[in-house]
Amino acid sequence: MSTTFTLDTATSRAHPVPEPLRRLTVPAIAKRKNAEPVVMLTAYTARMAQLLDKHCDMLLVGDSLGQVIYGLDTTVKVTLEMMIAHGAAVVRGSYHSVAVVDMPFGSYEESPQQAFRNAARVMKETGAAAVKLEGGTAMAET
Repeated sequence: MSTTFTLDTATSRAHPVPEPLRRLTVPAIAKRKNAEPVVMLTAYTARMAQLLDKHCDMLLVGDSLGQVIYGLDTTVKVTLEMMIAHGAAVVRGSYHSVAVVDMPFGSYEESPQQAFRNAARVMKETGAAAVKLEGGTAMAET
């Protein structure tokens, strides 16, 4: 039995995506509510996005990258700049999945204006289709 793995590089930037594969959109995902399951996986790098892209509908760039990539003891120390850098890498590495970037702690809690300003920056600088923030009904207005 062989333990050799072959990486599929067919969707790298050097080998553009085949024409039939198009990026999903947020409205297309929303239409599947209560119907077809949605597959969402976590990616922090362009290479990981390349490997996961064809297997899922959404790629989440989670603030857990602080612990997984940087060895931080908590996600509270993750910065907006870290999320933007990794979000942009995941968008560059994917062609099919909807990219979603976590808003890190302290980037949206102050006011709806702060939330909008930082969310707009994340979406503009990464090319992500959505951002995710936590807080439930306490943050609903934001």
